[in-house]
Amino acid sequence: MFEEASEVFDNMFKSSFPLTFIVFIPAVLILVSPLPAEAAHEFTVYRMQQYDLQGQPYGTRNAILNTEARTVEAEVLSRRCVIMRLVDFSYERYQKALRQSAGAVVIILPKNMSTMPQDIVQQFMELEPEMLATETIVPVYFALEDDELLSIYTQTLTSSSSQGSSSAAEVLIHTATANGFQMVTSGAQSKAVSDWAITSLEGRLAGTGGEDLPTIVLVAHYDSFGVAPWLSYGADSNGSGVSMLLELARLFSRLYTYKRTHAGYNLLFFVSGGGKFNYQGTKRWLEDNLDHTDSSLLQDNVAFVLCLDTLGNGDSLHLHVSKPPKEGTAQYALLKELETVASNQYPEVKFSMVHKKINLADDTLAWEHERFGIRRLPAFTLSHLNSHREVQRSSIMDVRSVPHVDLRKLSRNTKLIAESLARVIYNLTEKQMQEEQLSSVVDWLTAQPRAAQLVDKDSSVVSTLEYHLGRYLKDVRRHYVKADKRDPEFVFYDQLKQTMNAYRVKPAIFDLLLAFCIAAYLGVIYLSIQVFLLTLRMKCMVLTFLERSFNIV
Repeated sequence: MFEEASEVFDNMFKSSFPLTFIVFIPAVLILVSPLPAEAAHEFTVYRMQQYDLQGQPYGTRNAILNTEARTVEAEVLSRRCVIMRLVDFSYERYQKALRQSAGAVVIILPKNMSTMPQDIVQQFMELEPEMLATETIVPVYFALEDDELLSIYTQTLTSSSSQGSSSAAEVLIHTATANGFQMVTSGAQSKAVSDWAITSLEGRLAGTGGEDLPTIVLVAHYDSFGVAPWLSYGADSNGSGVSMLLELARLFSRLYTYKRTHAGYNLLFFVSGGGKFNYQGTKRWLEDNLDHTDSSLLQDNVAFVLCLDTLGNGDSLHLHVSKPPKEGTAQYALLKELETVASNQYPEVKFSMVHKKINLADDTLAWEHERFGIRRLPAFTLSHLNSHREVQRSSIMDVRSVPHVDLRKLSRNTKLIAESLARVIYNLTEKQMQEEQLSSVVDWLTAQPRAAQLVDKDSSVVSTLEYHLGRYLKDVRRHYVKADKRDPEFVFYDQLKQTMNAYRVKPAIFDLLLAFCIAAYLGVIYLSIQVFLLTLRMKCMVLTFLERSFNIV
């Protein structure tokens, strides 16, 4: 059968050149065309924040993307996916894309932030709040750089830059022949997440010596925040604060195990959720303990509330207060002990008190201790940051790979605070801090994003924190807060992580050019066949004429 087919094709190619041309050329084009697998690249993208807080929307309001890629160098960005690298990113370029109604913006980040110059990192950290404050319907995504994505960016940059050529003919030729990329996301449109529960954890160490003992409350929020939830690891803010709280719980649990060192203070530890969303977990915890119960340690004799926030770096410690403590109070004693320990044992640390009144007119509170101050509980926040407006508190650049957390300084600050607390309660000289455990907790916390939208009640973050607290504290409990359905204080949205595909495509003008070439090709074939048939007829007529002539003769 194959031999017969071979003879048929052989006779066809020998007898008919146009037919050979029609069959052979398309076959060659099919064979040399690129494989479909080489024409697409799939990668993960992380969408910018989308949430509502106090009825005010923030971030991007769209998640769907299906448009052609351009770089910001292109003159026309309307309905195009604008891709740019972090090293080339600026707020002016970002605004240019929004003003021209771009179809989407994709910002390419390096996999290892420590390789980036610090001035670029600092610049982007300062721009993150401005990006979130600008509500937009343009989908904004972040992607981690790889070789394929970098190649797509380079080719798109070349194509976009060529549009500024002086010759219109060059632009037309390059546009028709250049490769383009169609960027498509696989997810659906974002929608509000209903009944999302923010989880907080509470544990305690009961004092000895009576029922009406003073209570010291230690607080740290565990959630992180940045322009993209799935990239928010919060190494310093507030992985350092949670790590310090767990280490303090371990230290004092050992002291409270023995009668000789069992102090006359109740120690209440609270790991709060929703700290980056106006301290929603702390707010509900206070309401549950002060408004909805008859018996609570917070209703009795609270000596002070110490909030731990961003303590993993720097050579400064600032005690942020809403109201300066009065002499003779427990909070004043802690202030003096912090000053004494810092000056005597850690002279490189510059300790100061920062007084800032609570401004209820602001949309969000500055520090977590202000939640307690509103309920007239003596509270303050310890941080190496001088102001609540420091950009490190809400940045995706706050990661373990970038030296935002210096373990040596975090260990030093933990010792300083533990010593100061112990001096208020009793002298802590026999029990020492374990730097290895502090390091392992910091590494664990910063190995995963902890944005409030990602940490549900079944999250491993919550269960692991609960396990650690349960090792050292008694009566460890969970507290949940859900947004009110009629008048929600916060609303979270889904579709924060998607898969994006970059398909290699040709521009629309290429289709027109291809159609013209195909039409020309078919026209040539048609004319060739017509000429061939005409030649064949003339040949037959000549032969007939010659035959008749010979017959007459």
